[in-house]
Parts: sequence; C-alpha cells; structure tokens
Amino acid sequence: MTRRPLLPSLGLALLLSACAPLSQVTPVTPPAPAPEKRYNAAELQALQPGDFSWPATSTDGERALREAALADIRARLAMPAGPARDGALPRLFDLVAQYNAEIDAARPLLLEALPTLADRDPEFQRAVLTAAHTLYPSEAAPLLWPLLPQLTASKPFAIAAYTVLQADASATPRLQAVMEQRFPSWADDARLIALMARLRDPALPQPPLADLLAAPLRPGFAVIYSLQRPGRQAMGLALVRGADGRFVREGAGQLLAVPQLALARTGLPGTLTNGNTPQGVFTIVGAGTATNPNIGPTPYLQSKLPIEASPAEFEHVESKPAADWSAALYDSFLPPSWQGYSPFKEAWLAGRAGRDELLIHGTTINPAYYAGSAYFPGTPQQGCLIANEDWDAASGRLLASRHLRLAQAYAAAGTRADLAGYLVVVEVPGPGPVTPAEALALVTAAGR
Repeated sequence: MTRRPLLPSLGLALLLSACAPLSQVTPVTPPAPAPEKRYNAAELQALQPGDFSWPATSTDGERALREAALADIRARLAMPAGPARDGALPRLFDLVAQYNAEIDAARPLLLEALPTLADRDPEFQRAVLTAAHTLYPSEAAPLLWPLLPQLTASKPFAIAAYTVLQADASATPRLQAVMEQRFPSWADDARLIALMARLRDPALPQPPLADLLAAPLRPGFAVIYSLQRPGRQAMGLALVRGADGRFVREGAGQLLAVPQLALARTGLPGTLTNGNTPQGVFTIVGAGTATNPNIGPTPYLQSKLPIEASPAEFEHVESKPAADWSAALYDSFLPPSWQGYSPFKEAWLAGRAGRDELLIHGTTINPAYYAGSAYFPGTPQQGCLIANEDWDAASGRLLASRHLRLAQAYAAAGTRADLAGYLVVVEVPGPGPVTPAEALALVTAAGR
C-alpha cells in the first residue's frame, strides 16, 4: 500500500477544510469535481476503491495547493491597515488555521481586531472569535472580558465565552454572571442552553451504554454508532448495527470497528458553527458525492440533525401527518435511562441552533501532517465524521478506504434501498483511542 510522503515546511495541517460550500473553504481552484451523484444501497455496495481518483492527493497536487495557499496568506498579511485588510481578516485567519502557517505573523492582527468587534456584524465577529479560540486563546482571553458585555448575538458571545474557558477554567462563575445579565432569556437559545450547562458543570453520571447500544431507536433500520472520547482528541470507532438489531461482524467473526474522528479544527462545541460533531441521534437519508475537494469523490453518507430533517424525514415515514419538532419527539428515540441525560441532547440543541450538513465521509487530507498528534491518523475538518483513506502518491488513485468499508457495511446491514437509517454519536469515557476490545465489551454487555 503506497503512502503519500509528507511535504516539507507545512507543519501539522494541510488541506484542512469544512463540510461546507466549496467557495468558503478552498484557497485555490481544485480539480473540477464530477457532477453530484446519489447512490442507492446496491450501487454503494458495488463500488471498489480503484473506482476513484483525485489528482490533488498526489504529491504534485498537494504541493501546488500548498504553495498557492501560502502565497494567499502572505499577500493578506502584507495588506496595509484599513477597511480592505479588515475585510480580508476572516479569510486570512481561516487559511492560517487551515495550513498551520504564519501563526505568529497573524497574531497581532487578531489581537488588534478583538477590541473593535462590538461595532462589527455578527458574522465577522464569529469568524474572528473562532480564530481566537482555535489559534490564540491565552492571548485573546484578557481582551474578551470587556467585549463580552457588548456582544448582542448569542453565537459570537458563546464562542468568546468558550475561548475564555479554554484559557481559564476557573472563570465559570464570572462568565455565568455576565451571560445572565447580557441574555436574561438565555433559556430560549439553544447555544446558550449548552453554554450554561458547561458553566454549571453538573458532571452528570452517564447512563449505561448497554442501554443505548440496545435501544431500538426505530425498529427495522440499520444504525451507525460512533464511539468517541470526550474532547475528541483521540480516534473513535464506528460500529454498525443491522436492521435485525445485531452488530455487524466480519469474516472471522470479529466486530466491525472502523476508526473515525469527530473532532473539528476549531475544537468548539457541537452547537456552534464549525464545531465538533454533536453527541446524540441523527437520521441517515442516503449517500452521494461531494463538491468539497477535501471530502473527495468517495460517496458520503448523508446524516441530518433534528430540525434540519423534518420529523417525517427523521422517522423515515411518508404518510405521517405533519408534526412539529419537540424535545419529547427527540426523547422518543432514546431508551428511558438516557432521556434525562442532558449531554446526549447536544444533537437536538445543535439542530435548534441551525447546524446542518454534518456528513459521514472519507478524506483527501494527508494524515502524515498529523503525526505526533493525539488524534493521529485522524484529519479534523469542521464537524463531520471522518474515516481515513489511502491515496497513491504518484497517480492520486484511491488505494484503500476505511470510510467506504463502513458505508458498505451499513448498506449491507439495512433493508432499505434508499439507505435510510440512523447515526448515534456517543462519548465513551476513557484515555486514548477507543479500542476494538473496548467496543466489543460494550456490545457484549448490550447482548448484541
């Protein structure tokens, strides 16, 4: 199996990108993607890794993208102070974080921008504060205290608060007081509900995982269970439970367990734009190809959050009368022991907060750039669930795909040609990557 070599002088990150529109995340023109295609279960199962190639995964393709992106970063850094440079800052910080390049050179621009954010629109605030959280939390935190009472939108406020917490965990009482004063109706806002839960830190005991692994959700549908560590700084594992309620085993009888990462580059919570994959229940509504060059040509599985999917779409029923989403409807997918466990409501809150397009997919990002990281060989993006793929360094042809293996196992385990089913993302306490032996013990305890 051919591995792509590590390109020099790039640091840890190359081609990091979001599960977001191509125009928002790609610093240079990528190879023209094939027209988007949808796959049914039989078509998905018939695919082979050799069916796919992506020239930008070759050594020459990576180098060309990197050099163009670094030139873009340096051009933005060289702009004179003024409105034009201000307008270039969100893109600049995105590229700096994306390529882990010129971080020191960009720091003064970020720190200079923070005191002026109260007069900027919420989207500009979001972009700059996300950069502060991702790149400079310790330096930014002292500048955020006077800014917090001036922020009028909940999303920038929450990002600023999480940045302060990242720099100083003891700041919770002061942050709670500021939030309650600034947003007296915080309990009506999904992002602030999640933030308040973090500030109050009730440290609720997790219900038995066996209950969740055995939960019917809706009988007769296949389910992907993604077991992840709190903080997401280690590789998790994806398991498949078939429509018959049994977890999928491979040829020799061992449990199918595919390494998968649910970490976003920002490290923000799942209720915020470009944050980690939220904990909870999603619906799966099919498979297709992406236009995002960092996802590449291997078909993704399309998962949707509550609210993003209507109740009928979430439940995979066509004849059910129209209904509104409610916390009670979300709870109906959970076993009784999990219905009162607030951390598992993150997917419900994320949907209420407007998050969407959190896919289950492969990656064209070279994992060699993350050697030495706690989550290696994962390649973080911005909220999706990602399993690794190996691309040939010379030709850019796909050699092996853990994601395709997972998607095909899910397709084979279901009964629906349209690939309808569910995704459950759950955090499993413990150190280091989630191991196959650990997953097997959990499944055995669930009697599945």
